[in-house]
Amino acid sequence: MASSAITNAVRFFLLLTFLVATHSQSLSNPTYSPDEVSTNLGEVESRDNGQELEFRYHDHDQLTRYLRSVSARYPALTALYSIGKSVQGRDLWVMVVSASPYEHMIGKPDVKYVANIHGNEAVGRELLLHLIQHLVTSYDTDPYIKWLLDNTRIHLMPSMNPDGFAISKEGQCDNTYGRHNARRYDLNRNFPDYFKANMKQPQPETEAIKEWISKIQFVLSGSLHGGALVASYPFDNTPSASGLNAVFQSYAHSPSIAPDDDVFRHLSLVYSNNHAKMSRGVSCKSGSPRFEKGITNGAAWYPLTGGMQDYNYIWHGCMEITLEISCCKYPPAHELAKYWQDNKQSLIKYLAEAHRGAHGFVMDENGNPVERASVKVKGREVTYHTTKYGEFWRILLPGTYRIDVSAEGYLPQEVEFIVIDNHPTLLNVTLHSAKGDLAKVLNSLPARVQKTTAPPARPTPVTAAPVSDGVIVFPED
Repeated sequence: MASSAITNAVRFFLLLTFLVATHSQSLSNPTYSPDEVSTNLGEVESRDNGQELEFRYHDHDQLTRYLRSVSARYPALTALYSIGKSVQGRDLWVMVVSASPYEHMIGKPDVKYVANIHGNEAVGRELLLHLIQHLVTSYDTDPYIKWLLDNTRIHLMPSMNPDGFAISKEGQCDNTYGRHNARRYDLNRNFPDYFKANMKQPQPETEAIKEWISKIQFVLSGSLHGGALVASYPFDNTPSASGLNAVFQSYAHSPSIAPDDDVFRHLSLVYSNNHAKMSRGVSCKSGSPRFEKGITNGAAWYPLTGGMQDYNYIWHGCMEITLEISCCKYPPAHELAKYWQDNKQSLIKYLAEAHRGAHGFVMDENGNPVERASVKVKGREVTYHTTKYGEFWRILLPGTYRIDVSAEGYLPQEVEFIVIDNHPTLLNVTLHSAKGDLAKVLNSLPARVQKTTAPPARPTPVTAAPVSDGVIVFPED
């Protein structure tokens, strides 16, 4: 037993040595190259000077100047970068807000919000600007915000469709003018689809999103829309008659159930229950649906092909839901302050859910991280992969689970673990090399089972999250 303890200590030391070395190297090799991060401040409007932000709509130039001004004023908390350009050449800006804005924090999740995918759905665009403002100005005064930024990298994209927004009209609640991009494509119907072939021509905006989320392993995401008041979760589409009905039991116009349906429902309820009105199931107008508790399965509302939330989940293991946050798609600017108050707590509490469930590292017997290892929870038919640091995250509700962990050239492992409420489970897995022709035989054998009968304590890098009354606990639901 003493020998085993020494061996494990050596492995952990080797892992830490590798991570520190890699972490240091990443300072000179950020996720996006320095020339992609905005440093040209340009003209800064006095009304929106990075310290005070008015409740009004910002066109693309105004939005750009505001983001640059915030990045200049808060260089230790923000990094501004563009993931590409729209059809008409407008930058697709993303602002990182974090205690480590320029580099991934090892062992801590990256999360994101994307707004204005439909150009005429404008409220989310402005709310993300106010979220940026709230996060940077509250870091030194609000213990909860400090905890969130110290332990999470938050990527905020105010507008995925700046061309559509440019032609949209304030006060238009129901029409579709400005919904599409400059080539008249609906960007939320333009992603690869798991259930049905999507033959629509890929657009620059969606191609930029796909490349973005292939570079950064996001754990959690929300897409902000308008025209209803509901949190909608996967799946948005349904299997074809000849599809994988044995795995995903769903029917057209009925719920299309994802393997992580329990988690998606929970995430949707976190947003809805923290919203001022959403959980009441408010009907936006006569004849429109009322959603129980303010949430719905996407396909149960209406099926669609090529949606962004299903793509995030199936292709990249990112838990994304769609947030319909305003009955009117482009309400008058004087209503924006009320929308911010209605959504502020929801926007913040939702992001903290990235710390729920299990996370850890997959390493080899020498303490080196195993990149692209497959991590699959038994009974949940979606595979997650480790980062180059060997990291993985799985948002899960309280219960007992088993995961299968495998990688090419290694013996597979099956690990049993427990998740409890309000405390993430740290789960480190060691894979052993399978050498020579024997590897083919051994990889075909049943996985070995490791058991963790008690949930490990919170890992040291993640500090406790204060709540408003000063009691130190994990973020509440």
